[in-house]
Amino acid sequence: MKSLKSLFAAGLAFGLIATMPALAADKYEIDPIHSHLLFKIKHLGLGYQYGRFNKFSGTVVVDEKNPANSKVELKAETASVDTNTPKRDDHLRSPDFFNAKQFPTLSFKSSKVEKAGANAYKVSGTLTMHGVSKPVSFTFHKTGQGKGMQGEFRMGGETTFTIKRSQWGITTYIKEGGLSDDVTLILSFEGIKK
Repeated sequence: MKSLKSLFAAGLAFGLIATMPALAADKYEIDPIHSHLLFKIKHLGLGYQYGRFNKFSGTVVVDEKNPANSKVELKAETASVDTNTPKRDDHLRSPDFFNAKQFPTLSFKSSKVEKAGANAYKVSGTLTMHGVSKPVSFTFHKTGQGKGMQGEFRMGGETTFTIKRSQWGITTYIKEGGLSDDVTLILSFEGIKK
């Protein structure tokens, strides 16, 4: 009788475990107030010029136990480009560069995420810009996590990687040596858990 009760209890426990949902990955929405999407490009082969996108959004899904379930999505409004020089910003919005009227957004969507060390992930996906979609990969670093001022749970992250803008059809001033083909993109963000 005792063994029958034990068997029943074990069966019940197994049934409960089997029907429990798998632990969900953590989803974070990028907080635009505490996040930055920047770029830098070399001018005349001398110094670096920096700029940013003032309007962007995105989500980051992190699954610590199964990184393959992790995801990164990002979208920025090209008309929000800002280098602290209005005349130059207008030029960057023109067909010479981002062509913001024809291509109002640039975006990234991950297709694969792999663990790359402590608090680091290798992210592969597609960057769409200037009407062209190309594969890119970068290392995403988780920089911290904890409660925010309002009790919300937050995670910080950052990545830096370099692309050749000519691959997206943006070639102005490359041959002349005015601006480099290489452009470094920098995303530093805080995400709010949803």
